[in-house]
Amino acid sequence: MIHSDQGSQFTSREWQVFLGQHNLEASMSCRGNCRGNCRGNCHDNAVAESFFQLLKRERIRRRTYLTREAARQDVFDYIEMFYNPKRKHTNNGMLSPVDFETRQQKLNEAGV
Repeated sequence: MIHSDQGSQFTSREWQVFLGQHNLEASMSCRGNCRGNCRGNCHDNAVAESFFQLLKRERIRRRTYLTREAARQDVFDYIEMFYNPKRKHTNNGMLSPVDFETRQQKLNEAGV
C-alpha cells in the first residue's frame, strides 16, 4: 500500500498503471470533511500524513541527494536512529515510540 495525497501525479492513469504493475494499492486522503468513505480512511491516513510531514520538515526539506541510495539511507537513519528511539511524541505521553512500546510491554507482562 502506498499512501499519498490527491495530487494530480497520484491520480493519473500512468500512476495507476504503475501501481498495478507492481502489485501495489493506493491509499489517499480525502478532501475537505472526510466521512470515512473515501479510498483509505482519512483518520487512519492522518498518522501517515503526520509522519511524512515531520520527515519532510525535520529531515529532507532543503536537502539534495546525489543518489537514490543516499536518500534512502538518510531516511532510514532518520527513522531508526532518531524518530523511533529518541523523538518524543505528545500522543505517547512525551515518550519516544521505542520507550512507549517498552512501557506497554512491561505493563502487559505485569497484567495491568
